[in-house]
Amino acid sequence: MASEGREGEHPSVTLFRRYLRIRTVQPEPDYGAAVAFLEERGRQLGLGCQKVEEHWSHDPFEAFKDAEGYIYARGTQDMKCVSIQYLEAVRRLKAEGHHFPRTIHMTFVPDEEVGGHQGMALFVKRPEFQALRAGFALDEGLANPSDAFTVFYSERSTWWVRVLSTGKPGHSSRFVEDTAVEKLHKVMSSILAFREKERQRLQSNPHLKAGAVTSVNLTKLEGGVAYNVVPATISAIFDFRVAPDVDLKAFEEQLQGWCRAAGEGVTLEFVQKWTEPRVTSIDDSDPWWAAFSGVCKDMNLSLEPEIFPAATDSRYLRVMGIPALGFSPMNRTPVLLHDHDERLHEAVFLRGVDIYTRLLPALASMPALPSDG
Repeated sequence: MASEGREGEHPSVTLFRRYLRIRTVQPEPDYGAAVAFLEERGRQLGLGCQKVEEHWSHDPFEAFKDAEGYIYARGTQDMKCVSIQYLEAVRRLKAEGHHFPRTIHMTFVPDEEVGGHQGMALFVKRPEFQALRAGFALDEGLANPSDAFTVFYSERSTWWVRVLSTGKPGHSSRFVEDTAVEKLHKVMSSILAFREKERQRLQSNPHLKAGAVTSVNLTKLEGGVAYNVVPATISAIFDFRVAPDVDLKAFEEQLQGWCRAAGEGVTLEFVQKWTEPRVTSIDDSDPWWAAFSGVCKDMNLSLEPEIFPAATDSRYLRVMGIPALGFSPMNRTPVLLHDHDERLHEAVFLRGVDIYTRLLPALASMPALPSDG
């Protein structure tokens, strides 16, 4: 096997082999190394290079800060900001020599974006977690475009539902009866009518937030074998986010009823199904809420308690009996998590460090409670 740069090898071949060694295959392509290679070669040739990131004003992993103080990067809002704010608040408290009756534990857990099944869901079952003897938890929240700060005390249950419809196949030139598509269309119509009802309920009540109603979206259609063949099977996947006050047993029966009404051969299965919604108390009599909201009041922070519209790792903590609040101190900030040009102003970020520096001592100074242990 010839080594790179061996005498007699053409320089173009050597360059070619260097490029081939960069792993650009899915699912984990090293695009950064490929871009660096091409930029280096471009500079050597005296060529101008321009990187184009789709809909991003700046490279999402450059952490570019503009003249106004906005930092552009993936994770500025969700949620590397909170991670560093925690660490900086703890650094300040340690530097000032503070000690508290309770221990402050910081957990950095993977896979939250894909359900947390290999992250927090496993961690809460481990002896290392039990040894923490956690009494209360803070988790991620969302930005708030207004002057207020949003705090989340519960969240909707994620139900990913696949509806499978079977029917008579045939040539698509014929009026085939009892097809899988016809029956699936009936289920889709029922689900989308329910969706519209919930949307109208949200829009007609200014006091309701998104987390207080049940949402659903059709996210995937699967089926078909050829352009001119009526398929024997076809399926649709729906993403339901079920409000915490919904009777889950009755709601599942409603879904099953829509499938039965569509005809024989229509079934559903759950790809993901959370059935243990929990609500953390935000009553003034609750000691944890009193400590949290008391600090915010002292700092003149206006709070807007809400139900989180999606899902976080808080659900795994709440089901273990641990009260949890979702809070990311980002006011006057558009909600841009998972969006292009996700950004956070450095002043908002630094203010968040100040807020946690006040919040953590108050929570860690909570006296022993009957719920502990």
